[in-house]
Amino acid sequence: MIVKANISDTKLLSEIAMISKSFWGYTKQQLDSWVDDLTVSEKLILETHTFNFLVEDKIVGFYILNQPQNNNCELEMLFVLPNFIGKGIGKQLLQHAFKKAKNLNVKTVALLVDPNAVAFYTSQGFKIIDKKESSIAGRFLPIMQKDLEV
Repeated sequence: MIVKANISDTKLLSEIAMISKSFWGYTKQQLDSWVDDLTVSEKLILETHTFNFLVEDKIVGFYILNQPQNNNCELEMLFVLPNFIGKGIGKQLLQHAFKKAKNLNVKTVALLVDPNAVAFYTSQGFKIIDKKESSIAGRFLPIMQKDLEV
């Protein structure tokens, strides 16, 4: 079940983001360098469209969709706990985000992608449109975009 996130979820969502990111084998130093980027604040929940995926009333994943600008919006975060990866939860969250974006009259959704997640987003119709240098020297993160059918 997908439900709107509450301000009281910030700590748990931040933990899910870090646990999910660590699934890909990053070093402690790398993970520590991303704490600020992966922290879900009260302000973030208040200013964005944040939704949780519940299994037996427990949050196991979430997404954050930024406010639209010029008929475009950014998927700020989408994370699923490692035990639930590969069970279709990420896809369900993404489909929910697309529906939400369409309701906001968004024509394209973009995101900055962890290289380990490119195959997932490609399978969901995203295309690489650019790249951005990571905080890790010599590492680049793909920028992907999906056009939504109106």
